[in-house]
Amino acid sequence: MKLQKFDITGMTCSACSNAVDRSVKKLEGITEVNVNLLSNSMVVKYDDNILDNDKIIKTVEDAGYSASLVNQENKKQNNVPKKDNIAQIEIDELKQRLIVSFIFAIPLFYISMGHMLNWTLPSFFHGEKNAITFAFTQFLLALPIVIINRKFYKVGFKTLLKGSPNMDSLIAIGTGAAMVYGVFSIYKIGYGLGNNDINIVIQYSMDLYFESAAIVLTLITFGKFLEARAKGKTSEAINKLIDLAPKKALILKDDKEVEISIDDLKLKDIVIVKPGQIIPTDGEIIYGNTSIDESMITGESLPVSKKIGDKVIGASINKYGYIKFEVTKVGVDTVLSQIINLVEEASSSKAPISKLADKISAIFVPTVIAISIIATITWLLLGYSFEFALSIGIAILVISCPCALGLATPTAIMVGTGKGAQNGILIKNAEALETVHKIDTIVLDKTGTITQGKPQVTDILTKKNISEDTLLQIAFSLEKNSEHPLAIAIVEKAKENNLESINISDFKAINGLGIEAKLDNEIIYIGNKKLLDSKNISLEDFIDKSKDLSNNGKTPIFIANDKEILGLIAVADIVKPTSKSAILEFKKMGLDVIMLTGDNTNTALSIAKELNISKVISEVLPQDKEKEIRKLQEEGKKVAMIGDGINDAPALVRADVGIAIGAGTDVAIESANIVLVKNDLLDAVKAIQLSGVTIKNIKQNLFWAFIYNIIGIPLAAGVFYSVLGWKLNPMFAGAAMSLSSVSVVLNALRLKLFKPTIDEEFNIISNINQKGVNMTKILKVDGMSCGHCSGRVEKALNAIDGVDNVKVELSTKDVTINMSKDLDEQVLVNAISEAGYEVIK
Repeated sequence: MKLQKFDITGMTCSACSNAVDRSVKKLEGITEVNVNLLSNSMVVKYDDNILDNDKIIKTVEDAGYSASLVNQENKKQNNVPKKDNIAQIEIDELKQRLIVSFIFAIPLFYISMGHMLNWTLPSFFHGEKNAITFAFTQFLLALPIVIINRKFYKVGFKTLLKGSPNMDSLIAIGTGAAMVYGVFSIYKIGYGLGNNDINIVIQYSMDLYFESAAIVLTLITFGKFLEARAKGKTSEAINKLIDLAPKKALILKDDKEVEISIDDLKLKDIVIVKPGQIIPTDGEIIYGNTSIDESMITGESLPVSKKIGDKVIGASINKYGYIKFEVTKVGVDTVLSQIINLVEEASSSKAPISKLADKISAIFVPTVIAISIIATITWLLLGYSFEFALSIGIAILVISCPCALGLATPTAIMVGTGKGAQNGILIKNAEALETVHKIDTIVLDKTGTITQGKPQVTDILTKKNISEDTLLQIAFSLEKNSEHPLAIAIVEKAKENNLESINISDFKAINGLGIEAKLDNEIIYIGNKKLLDSKNISLEDFIDKSKDLSNNGKTPIFIANDKEILGLIAVADIVKPTSKSAILEFKKMGLDVIMLTGDNTNTALSIAKELNISKVISEVLPQDKEKEIRKLQEEGKKVAMIGDGINDAPALVRADVGIAIGAGTDVAIESANIVLVKNDLLDAVKAIQLSGVTIKNIKQNLFWAFIYNIIGIPLAAGVFYSVLGWKLNPMFAGAAMSLSSVSVVLNALRLKLFKPTIDEEFNIISNINQKGVNMTKILKVDGMSCGHCSGRVEKALNAIDGVDNVKVELSTKDVTINMSKDLDEQVLVNAISEAGYEVIK
């Protein structure tokens, strides 16, 4: 199977996109077709053994439109793929048409309506003798408007002849009929003057429809222009992402700094990034440390501290440190390119809710043409004049154009997925966007999803004659060469406390129990309870303490010499700072929260108790996670699964919506419908809320599109004329049709204002209560005036042990300090003062 994207031109409404869709679907070998009116594109999945691109393009052309392959050349380059700005080309073309139309429409309207409104007109336009001059001048003024807007006729009549009439067909028939009748009227006026029949002259000089045709074309073009400008704004999120990519990179070559094009970057290149510069591509830091602003990629508002070994993302901003990193990804493999690709794919896909609009659009235009003909004939049979009946027919055709119907869904999806990307939420397709707000059950993996995913030291308990640092130093000395996760936790804690290891000898690993070694001629044991039992070492009062720790989901590691126990270090995979508030938000939404984990029951229940999760499914084998999701679905549940590991992939696929944590494995991310770029459960809350507001927006758009036609068609058909005297002038019908499309697009743009509703106060409190994790202080600092000032303040504060990251807002003078320790405010104030700035009390 092959997946191919095409650019489609000539589509103007949902009837167009449906005609293309129907034509291509008829081809043998086609498995999936997605035609997007908003982006003028089509994505086709087909069997390339049966079908080829040329046959697909020919089929689209036979349907009355043009198709071409999306340029794939950029995929071979190392830059972010860019495409021609089709939206801007369309805006420029419509602007030109609109200017020409207005130049001729204004005098035409003045001449045609002047006698009715008592406007001053030249004498050669007055009286029956000047009727030909009056009529022919209007024809000459209307003709350039028809010519400049000939696209309506070219596409409209072509699709009509192909049996797939669209919006252009309605406009072409309506305005074309008005122009033909106008020409017929000129001949009748000439006949009347030639035969001295003044009654015919008066009748037909008052029933010219040149102004109706010209003004309708002008107003529709004006509406299309406004619509095109608004549509361009719906893709701003993608354009902003594309614009983030830098054009140059500074690399280290032969011990010299060399600036090269981003296209020439290769894997393993060493890139140099100075303070304030943009990271050119993805890589891993090999020298230096800094804070990096990743907000444009992940939505994370505060800069993230980075050191040697940490990964950097292309298009993020280096705040203050000088770093070197090794390139690990280039071109379309980078995080930025993948985000752009996902957002574009999601924008081109169709939500299930759009199927209703598609079905209606498929029969809408032929039905409108039929209604127009029936209404015209009916009014003629009721004894009304041909002119009256014709105006009814034209008004029906013009007001019924299904533009709003075709734009209702894609505009909201494009803005919604773009807004998600700005918040670090990547929604792969419109179906996932629609489905996620319908879920009633959310299943959470534990390790790496609810918890940090790597063990950390949580408790150090010692005998009275030994300090915590001494016990930790002993453990560090024995464990420093081990790759066991528990050993790594001890090593990291010791480094955090700036402890140095002591030389050991006679190191011996005891399988399944622990290790032993000589330290200053004293045998030291470190391991589990069984190890100390085998050496006949009493655990004394540490036995009760270790049981309490185990009951709380922590793993106790005992340290002893050959005579007595020295103490224990507890290690656990701790809960992420935001997990508790995320689970609280899930419950506020009325979701049933379930933890699904392969971990032991005691550990799982301990985490569940801490987070108030009432249902836990523990000790589940990787292959059985999918079965647990299926069981819930068989109970009638609509399930979302959030996970990050390879063992979560089958469950993510099985769930109604699979959500992958961005820090997880590639397999999990590939299997999921939604990817959270940040390793944060709160983003899942935002994704559900975004889905809700987007689907609500789509429903509003569909409602207005449907209600507009439900009210507009009867009004245009003259249903209310006999009773209330209401009759819709074709010119007003054209204006109303145009504005309906603009209103739908503007309503979709309201999604740009989306802000997730999360109990931030609770979130901050929960962060502070987690042993000082992610505590925040905000100070007002005077004297800063530029980026160099903010950089000095950031550097001074980041140098303090316990400060994780710093964000400076020059406009408000606010300095936000994120800390992992409860630091005295005076320490922060002193650092700022030494940098040359003053804290405002």
